[in-house]
Amino acid sequence: MPKVKTKSGAKKRFSLTGTGKIKRKHAYKSHILTKKTTKQKRNLTHIGLVSSADTDRVKAMLNI
Repeated sequence: MPKVKTKSGAKKRFSLTGTGKIKRKHAYKSHILTKKTTKQKRNLTHIGLVSSADTDRVKAMLNI
């Protein structure tokens, strides 16, 4: 049987913490930043965690 490939989009977007949780970045931080407030852009900078409802789906994309 061939190896199962990781989804290349998922491996660029998610990474694991030391305890096994999945880190993610916030959306809406890539373009059209002039109309967003400084506070909004600053709060989007922080790293978030994938919700418990989505962890199984993300782990399947990452083959964990």
